[in-house]
Amino acid sequence: MIRALKAIIRRDLSIAARIGGAGGLSLVFFLMLVTLIPFAVGPDLNLLSRIGPAILWLAAVLSTLIGLDRLFQADEEDGSLAIMLASETPLELVVIAKGVAHWLTTGLPLALFAPLLGLMLALTPQAMLAVCATLVVGTPALTFIGMVGAALTARLRRGGLILSVLVMPLMVPTLVFGVSAAQAASGGTVPFLTPFLVLCALSLMTLVIGAAAAAAALRGHE
Repeated sequence: MIRALKAIIRRDLSIAARIGGAGGLSLVFFLMLVTLIPFAVGPDLNLLSRIGPAILWLAAVLSTLIGLDRLFQADEEDGSLAIMLASETPLELVVIAKGVAHWLTTGLPLALFAPLLGLMLALTPQAMLAVCATLVVGTPALTFIGMVGAALTARLRRGGLILSVLVMPLMVPTLVFGVSAAQAASGGTVPFLTPFLVLCALSLMTLVIGAAAAAAALRGHE
């Protein structure tokens, strides 16, 4: 079973490396959003520094949505999903493996790239590290919430818009606590550890609930 899960992760990572896709597009979209917002806000460095964590987190949420609709749709089209459904490996574990692969190609690069973009937003080194840490522990929640929508729309053509409408409201708590933790590290009234631990709990909770819900949705397509 462990070998099967590792094979799924390696397969998705090799596909992403060979043909590109959601990971690269998400990173480019993330860069474009963070680059454009300072032009709209203006050259006020104090304002950019205050809203910088919110900008980075909002851009990360929107960037995560790119390509989610193809997460199970591609497997449905090439027959891989039918094999996964018929295998002895629990479908929930298969979903978790695909979620880990998606996070490694999408969420983790966004988190690691965020401190570089923080320079454009006049963030302090402490704030940039806080944003990076919150994105590392918070983007898994975004991935596994998005996987539920991806599973529900696996057989829909052009289901990206429907997926976004379904999952964006569910991503709001992750966004709120992610921004709160990042701002707390920059001298907010709330201790950094409180929202950070809540963010960790959200990721663990969505891993379990999201995997179960996505697996149930995929079985419903049989």
